[in-house]
Amino acid sequence: MNMESNPRDPEVRMLRLTDPDTLSLITDKDQSGMLAATGSILGNPVVIFASDATNHGGALGPEGAQVIVTAYAAAMKARIPIIGIWHSGGARLRDGVLSLNAFGEVFQCMISASGKIPQFSLVLGPAAGGGAYGPALTDVVVLAPEGRIFVTGPDVVKSVTGENIDMAKLGGPDAHRKNSGVAHVIARSEDAAFECIRTLTSLFADQRKIDSALPEEDLGRFVPDAKKRTYEVHPLLNALLDSDERIEFLPMWAENIVTMVGRFGGRTIGVVANNPAHLAAALDSAAAEKAARFVRTCDSFGIPLIVVVDVPGFLPGAGQEWEGAVRRGAKLLHAFGEAVVPRVTLITRKAYGGAYVAMNSRALGATKVFAWPQAEVSVMGAVAAVRVLHRRLLADLPEEQRDAMELELAAEHDQISGGVARAVEIGVVDEIIEPNATRNAIAKALSRAPQLRGNHGNIPL
Repeated sequence: MNMESNPRDPEVRMLRLTDPDTLSLITDKDQSGMLAATGSILGNPVVIFASDATNHGGALGPEGAQVIVTAYAAAMKARIPIIGIWHSGGARLRDGVLSLNAFGEVFQCMISASGKIPQFSLVLGPAAGGGAYGPALTDVVVLAPEGRIFVTGPDVVKSVTGENIDMAKLGGPDAHRKNSGVAHVIARSEDAAFECIRTLTSLFADQRKIDSALPEEDLGRFVPDAKKRTYEVHPLLNALLDSDERIEFLPMWAENIVTMVGRFGGRTIGVVANNPAHLAAALDSAAAEKAARFVRTCDSFGIPLIVVVDVPGFLPGAGQEWEGAVRRGAKLLHAFGEAVVPRVTLITRKAYGGAYVAMNSRALGATKVFAWPQAEVSVMGAVAAVRVLHRRLLADLPEEQRDAMELELAAEHDQISGGVARAVEIGVVDEIIEPNATRNAIAKALSRAPQLRGNHGNIPL
């Protein structure tokens, strides 16, 4: 086959994704609008199905749905990852309700496979209607530059609402980068999108064993001592993890928390980290929901977690309350409390209030909780605490004496509340470790923990 002849041909696209000479069709090339095959990606067996964008724009009818059902049956039988390459206009109008029912059957296959086999979606063109919900039901969605994900297209939007908008603004990369949370990875090019799926397959299917003797890094140099000083957490995470095979999910959606899958000591690992560069790392409703979905994804597939904590609490305000901060924050509590994979928490600087609990605390079943020497564990910061506890005393002081008294009372409060030392004493922090001993401490904790895997689906929270 001349791969340059028609780049939208489903077999051509599957050949781009798989290792040379490994692709084997399991359905016929016909007018169904779908094609399915088996193959290998970086040596890992997979099942792939792909929309036929050369045939009715990849629209799906009963025959095309049966191709996807066949692909899922093969993947479930072999317990291997399945990848959908989407470029579909949705249901075939000529088939009417038959097409709607066909999509329903596809969705049921995806739901039944949820949490049992990794499901990845690569969106290369428009994915509309049912073609949007298909990717949304999977574990990771990778969106190429020409990918478009929307329930209803611009023409329908205009006819119903009068709004003029094109496909790119409605459901392209810019729409999903910050606003929707639908696409986990926005690829810079189509080649990068294919490579991302290959890396994800390796990380999920070939998790490997952890090396518990790692070269150390002085991780402390990435974190300021001052509790209120902001900083970007990514350099710390880059130094913590191995240098290769690292993918961040939803990097521009709820940026105050980072969710990343990569390698640590050679093993696949998931990372959840507060990012003080955004909202001072306070947890808000979107961040809690983003992290909860990621924790459940990792737990579903037996991927251990490292949780890097530097959090001042939950973000206050009426807007947050109305956006469901309680309901969505509860998702994060539930996700960590339900998880059975090894999960180690590292408190680098501070962990305050309810956010301390939510970020994989001992109470929620963390495997180990480590803290750096300068870390602070408290209901709130010492100065904020004394402003509440000693409000009348401070109010009676002359203004020029107030700051000095606040600092004096804060120092006393630190001694009384105990900080991280008190946390170690009561057992909610296991050990105080130095920044330059962190990687080995985490590796040993993860390697000694039972390598369990959650028994639940991975609902798109």
